[in-house]
Amino acid sequence: MGLLSKKDANLILDPLADNNPITIQVLGICSALAITAELEASIVMSVSVLFVLGVGNVVISLLRNIIPSKIRIIVQLIVVATLVIIVDLVLKAFAYELSKTLSVFVGLIITNCIIMGRFEAFALGNGPWRSFLDGIGNAVGYAAILIIVGFFRELLGSGTLLGIPILGDPIEKTGLYSIGYENNGFMLLSPMALIVVGIIIWVQRSRNKALIED
Repeated sequence: MGLLSKKDANLILDPLADNNPITIQVLGICSALAITAELEASIVMSVSVLFVLGVGNVVISLLRNIIPSKIRIIVQLIVVATLVIIVDLVLKAFAYELSKTLSVFVGLIITNCIIMGRFEAFALGNGPWRSFLDGIGNAVGYAAILIIVGFFRELLGSGTLLGIPILGDPIEKTGLYSIGYENNGFMLLSPMALIVVGIIIWVQRSRNKALIED
């Protein structure tokens, strides 16, 4: 990847496929269930986690040699909570309606297992640059799944993408026939997020047999 060594490039590429935080590490499932009924919400949550994890990993890496071991979790929570507050304030300032839709789920980024997991597993033992790459890689891997799930759930559940009608105009009753796309709401139910994620996992393991556990 140009200026990046192969080892550094893998920090970004591995979470996109063979070490995806959702489909392989099974982390961050809650947000995949909660906010993927709309593609816009999925994108905003993805960007939010990208910021929090990328910046948070760097901050924890910079502090790693001065954080007492006994309070490292508290410090990590303070760092991620501060970054989440920044995200929340920016959303309220520039996308207020969307911030109300996401509401509590933005706050729950604080407890996202992916973020705390990368702080513990990587940022505490590596320098700022590699920690930044690791954060970006895992956030993009997380975002890819969220956006795919949000794409299919909104398209098949509402017939829209980003609120724009795609599968025909809203339903129009004409005698015994219906013209357009009728939303049955099935894909908007939370369990459908798990089913879509399950299909992604199946495709992923079909393409890479090494991911199949014995």
